[in-house]
This record gives sequence, C-alpha cells and structure tokens, in this order.
Amino acid sequence: MAEVVGVCLERSRELQFYNRAGLALERGERVLVQTERGLQLATVVVPRRVAPDEDTPAQGICRVATEDDLRRAEELRRKAQEALVKCRGKVAEHKLPMRLVDDEYTFDERKLIFYFTAEARVDFRRLVKDLASTFRARIELLHIGIRDAARMQGDLGPCGRLLCCAVLTHEFQPVSIRMAKEQGTSLTPSRITGVCGRLKCCIRYEYETYREARRGLPRVGSACVEEGKQ
Repeated sequence: MAEVVGVCLERSRELQFYNRAGLALERGERVLVQTERGLQLATVVVPRRVAPDEDTPAQGICRVATEDDLRRAEELRRKAQEALVKCRGKVAEHKLPMRLVDDEYTFDERKLIFYFTAEARVDFRRLVKDLASTFRARIELLHIGIRDAARMQGDLGPCGRLLCCAVLTHEFQPVSIRMAKEQGTSLTPSRITGVCGRLKCCIRYEYETYREARRGLPRVGSACVEEGKQ
C-alpha cells in the first residue's frame, strides 16, 4: 500500500492522484507534479489517501511550489495568453474549422498545449509544424468537449453564480432528462440547459436526495389522512 494525494491541474482542472513522496501536504497547497505532459503546477484537493501499490502512479509530487515558482507560473500564464492570440491568427491562416479555447505552457516550458473544440475531426498537422517553428517548443493540440470548454473558460450560470464545473467539480458525471423529471423540474430547454448547451450539472447533484425522499412520500393524487384525525 502507498499514500497518494489528489491534485487539481491548473488549466484543465483534471483530478489526478500522485505519490505524495513523503511530503506532509494540506488541502489548498500548490505543488509541482510530473505528469505525462511534463512538469505542471497543481493544487492539492485530497490531502491523503491509501492506494494499492499497483494503482500508485509512476509520476509523483516533485515539490511544494515556492514563491519563485508561483511568480514563474504567472509569467508563463501571460506568455501563454500571447501565444493564444498568435495561434488564433495561424488557425485563420490555415482556414481550419476549430475554436481555440485556452492554452498553457508546461512549467519547464518545453511544451505548449492548446485546447480547442471542433464539430468534426481536424487535420492540423501543418498547423503544428507552423506553431513549432514559431514558438520553438513541442506543440500539443487537444480536442476537448464543450462541457470541458465551459469549465476551462468559466462563466456565470443562469443562477447568477460561477459555473459549478469551473469551481466545484473535477469530473463530469452523466446527467439525464429522467433525473430532471424525478425532481419535478420544468423540462423547458432554457430551464434545464447550461451555458455549455448540455443539461445542467446541478440536476445531478440533488438527484439521489430527491429519489430517496420520494420513496417515503405518497404518490401524487393519492388520498392522505392527517395523523390523529379519522
């Protein structure tokens, strides 16, 4: 058995578990982790968990992020935003049917990752070569779904609060019309659809509570007698 911690990666908000490398980490601490894509900044969200040795990832926590690391991360964010503007220009030049959502440099600056959405598969091989010569770094383009795009960009939901997917969740759970029906929610598309165009994540959150409560309640239309009165 080994001890791992759950971390939330900066841009993608993916939840990943890594060997804690003997570090006493608390929730909210910023750390540098070695991922499959390279060295990345992350935030601890699950301080400690025991996992079987075979489930322990090979990558681990490198170190707790220092003030210098955080300053460098901010510089890389600014540099990535400049790269995003240039990349959008390149996409327009190549006339590719794709929408760039965001990008990020790995912490060692060896790789530049672009996240995009598209309705169909895109042949971006020429674009990658163009970007590699422009930025002098390894280029990775990741096709993401519209729910991931909404989470990455952030926004305000119909409720007036920040999107749940951007501030609360790390993994998307399936949501269905049946869940909305069980809660007596209006099935008007504008009421049950989020800014991403998919069913709202919050429909999933309360589903189990509603389903459990309905088991002990009388059916709609059935006759009821108040206790103590006949």
